[in-house]
Amino acid sequence: MKRRIYLEKMLPEDFESFYTMVSNEKVMVTVTGRALSEVEALKKFKSLLSNNILHKSFGSFKVMDTSNSGLMGFAKLEITREKLNEAELGFLLLPEYWGKGYGSEIAGILMKVAISDPHLKRVWANVDPDNKASRKILINNGFVSEKLGIIDGLPSEILGVSYNKSGNY
Repeated sequence: MKRRIYLEKMLPEDFESFYTMVSNEKVMVTVTGRALSEVEALKKFKSLLSNNILHKSFGSFKVMDTSNSGLMGFAKLEITREKLNEAELGFLLLPEYWGKGYGSEIAGILMKVAISDPHLKRVWANVDPDNKASRKILINNGFVSEKLGIIDGLPSEILGVSYNKSGNY
């Protein structure tokens, strides 16, 4: 099956596109409960760029349409200095791409990257429990529910998948 998307690491010149996405109330309602202000978006963007230098294959990415190189959204497979053997998976898509299988493609691409790293032991995601589509994508990629509750004042579910060095779940 031909890929409909490709991922590119975010660069400093991507801020305007990032801000357009995170200032969209419809996109952000299940992520932060609200759109981000420009100040909040810039702070988050700088953090993402800083994190991008930790590993060549991990970080924050633009999701691009292979047919026209148009921006569709953003995704992450993010490690931190504190936990180099765990990665957080996440993605945001513009509403016109919802319900068309792009989230599944993104998750599949990122999970292949995760499995290929011999040091990574766990991948996790934080979703709004009411976001049935994202939850289904994660479950279909081997994630299991680990915790349900309130995180940062929002209803949240942590789902995770652990695997051994041979890439087996």
